[in-house]
Formats: sequence, C-alpha cells, structure tokens
Amino acid sequence: MSTCLVTGGAGFLGSHLCDELLSRGHRVICVDNLETGSLVNIEHIRDEAAFAHLNVDIIEPYRIEEPIDFVYHLASPASPIDYLRLPLHTLKVGSYGTHHTLGLAKSKRARFLLASTSEVYGDPEVHPQPEGYWGHVNPIGPRGVYDEAKRYAEALTMAYHRQQGVDTSIVRIFNTYGSRMRPHDGRAIPTFLRQALGNRPITVFGDGSQTRSFCYVTDLIRGMIALAESGYHDPVNIGNPDEFTLLQLAETVLEVTGSSSEIVFEALPVDDPKQRRPDISLAEQLLQWTPKVSLRDGLARTIEASGVETLVG
Repeated sequence: MSTCLVTGGAGFLGSHLCDELLSRGHRVICVDNLETGSLVNIEHIRDEAAFAHLNVDIIEPYRIEEPIDFVYHLASPASPIDYLRLPLHTLKVGSYGTHHTLGLAKSKRARFLLASTSEVYGDPEVHPQPEGYWGHVNPIGPRGVYDEAKRYAEALTMAYHRQQGVDTSIVRIFNTYGSRMRPHDGRAIPTFLRQALGNRPITVFGDGSQTRSFCYVTDLIRGMIALAESGYHDPVNIGNPDEFTLLQLAETVLEVTGSSSEIVFEALPVDDPKQRRPDISLAEQLLQWTPKVSLRDGLARTIEASGVETLVG
C-alpha cells in the first residue's frame, strides 16, 4: 500500500482524487487549510482508517512524520471568485507552497505531481494547445495572479527535478467539472446549472462565441493518477478535446435540465480566453488515456451526484 499526500485534498478535484486513491487501496493524507476547500467534501471518508486530514497552510513550512510515496500538489485557489479575492495568497501558494511541498517530496524521496492548468497558455495563439506551446499570458491583468503562480510553480518543479533530482511530473488541467463544485465559484458549468435549475436567466459573457473544452472529473482523475505513476517529467495536457462555444454549453444545460430559463448576455471579463482546447496526443501516446464521458452525460451525472438543492445553492 502506497501512502499518498494530497494538498488541497478537501477541494473539488482534491476530494475526488482522495476518493479514487482510497478505492485503489492507498493510504491518503489530505492537507488542506479549508480556505477554499470544505470538510463537506471529505465527510464521507474522514472516519476511514486509511485517511487522515491535516489542517495546514502550505505557504508555511510543514512536516509529515510518516513515509510518503506520492505527493499530489493540488492546493491553490482555482476559481475566478477565489483568486480575485485572494490574489496575494494565490501567488504565495504557487511559490512558497510549491517550494515547501517539493522540499517535502525531496526529503521523502516521493514522486511529485504538480497540478498546473491550461491557464498557462493564456489567450492562446495556437489552437489546439500542445504542451510545447509557451502561451500568451497577461502577467499584470486580474487573472495574472493565478496564471503566473502556476507558470512559476512549473518552473520551480522543473528546477527541483534538474538540480535536486526530485522525481516530478506536471499535469496541465483543462476545464473540469462534476459534483462538489461550489454553485457560486464563478465558473461556467456550476453557474449555468445553478441558474437553469433555479429557472433564472443563464448569463453568458460576450456573445458566447468563445470556446472551451469540458472534462468530467472521473476522466481527469484517471489521467492524473496515470501520469503520477508514469515516471514522465515534462508537462502533459489532460482534458477533453471536444470543443463547445459557451452559448452551446448554455443550450446543452437547458436541454439536460429541462429548464425554462432564458439566455442573457453580459460584458466579457478582462483577459477572458477566446478559445481553449487541449491537444491530448501526448496523453494518448504516453498514458493510453482518453476521456470517456460526454458533456451531456457528465452534466446528467453532476446533477444526479450533487442533487438539485446543492447545485441551486
């Protein structure tokens, strides 16, 4: 049985990762100060013998006494609501938090996985985005605190690998959705579901022509674990390459929910990417990974797993 440390383990993605690791027979140590995570997300596993939760802020040095085999570093404010509210904390988590967690992985001789993001590509000039594309990011815009925190964390991860010999990996996560997303976290799918299920107007930014690719959470977690166990060191995109405009997403949400909501349009946020779609050729070749859950099926699963009352918020 391997012991896995998951920073941000009480968050949306982190809690699903904890679930899957436990189901595979691993011991899981969840490190989360609950700044953006929630005990509700891990309530169903808190009494399991193979699970432990530590309320630790990773921007300060921290210690784990027992041996660790894998470190999954997911901790970070990730939604626009959070990183716009916590800009300095977001930068500190990406810098100090990643430094401390890499140091822990080094001391334990553990395999380290950094959860990076498609945001490192910014508003891309290359479409779809391969791992070799360096991105087009505005470092001083309101989204820059998250984008640059992740870009710095990637550079720090590779420096630890090259200079310190730490066994590292980097996953660039594209838009992911599923149960346990907060209804008011500012991202498209929970926002649209909350509005549709409450029969309120669905708010689409701009004219809705900007595109995104949406990966269901179980597909993402499967790819993330495969990368952690692969021995590969350079960044790998994990996401669903099926591309939808935000207007198409809103229309699909209306169909799946049977809502009578109307679609309304609002001003486009600053630096909102016009298109985002992963090139997953590397993941297919390296990990034999492809997503399995369609958008329509994933939305239905999200509603069923979450419950209408939870999604309406």
